[in-house]
Amino acid sequence: MSTQFKLPVGPSGIPLLGFGTGTKYFKPSDVKELNQSLLNILDTAAHNGFIHIDTAEGYGISAEVSTFLKNLKDIKRSQLFITDKFNLSRRIGIGANDDASPYAHLKNTLDNVFHTDYVDLYLLHAPFITKDKFGFTLEEAWQSVEKLYEEGLAKRIGVSNFAVDDLKRILKVAKYPPQVNQIEFNVFLQNQTPDIVEFCKKNNITVEAYSPLAPLTRGDLTTGVGKKLDLKLDELEKKYKKTKTQLLLRWVIQRGIVPITTTSKVSRLDEWKGIFDFTLSETDEEDITKIGKEYKPQFRLYWKPFYDKYN
Repeated sequence: MSTQFKLPVGPSGIPLLGFGTGTKYFKPSDVKELNQSLLNILDTAAHNGFIHIDTAEGYGISAEVSTFLKNLKDIKRSQLFITDKFNLSRRIGIGANDDASPYAHLKNTLDNVFHTDYVDLYLLHAPFITKDKFGFTLEEAWQSVEKLYEEGLAKRIGVSNFAVDDLKRILKVAKYPPQVNQIEFNVFLQNQTPDIVEFCKKNNITVEAYSPLAPLTRGDLTTGVGKKLDLKLDELEKKYKKTKTQLLLRWVIQRGIVPITTTSKVSRLDEWKGIFDFTLSETDEEDITKIGKEYKPQFRLYWKPFYDKYN
């Protein structure tokens, strides 16, 4: 690779920042034209050392990921860390006998879309899998994912947007427990669902955070707790000589969580590199945590019909 920057890797072997291709680059199924902006930034990010690419069937950009992989130069597939997720939007038969299982979906993606032998992480995108809708239960879906792991088609397996009760269902039948739970997480949403972060940590499940910068990009920092956080970040910007983006991404990492974020700006890549050369003091980390917990209702952007009841 042409970059000298090497993205740090956590204890679970997952690079400690993921480039998300979902919210910003989501593409409806009827749009066939490739998003050249996404292709450009993926290539630039990878050549700057940001080799952790987070995607999903439901994002509609599988063709872009495929093209990115096909056109890679100076980077081997083995140097990348690619996450994919099982599509929950509808039941899609793609194999013999209308097989719509996670196994069939990823096998099809690997063989016919990505043209690679494996993904580094495969997730069930959400727990809302029922026999009526999909033809199999949540437990059976997990067993299908385990088959991918056993055959080496997914180097790691996990879930996304799972609550404690959902994980308990999986753990009762799991031959291989989930290694990851990717959830919406930020300073104003420190538990997507009750006690989920603590439960994951107790069960050796790595937590990944999507939308970790939502308070900065979508929140109101002019009044109340939002303003209180902004003033604290103003103070810490001067102390650490870091941006608010860097401070909040660093806070996520120090909570033992892997942030997944995105950008269309090349300048952001250098900013991201700057989250790995400093450490928030224990006091400053805790101050951010305490302020964030004061924000009510929690700042939630996704899965609101399912999880707003926890606000």
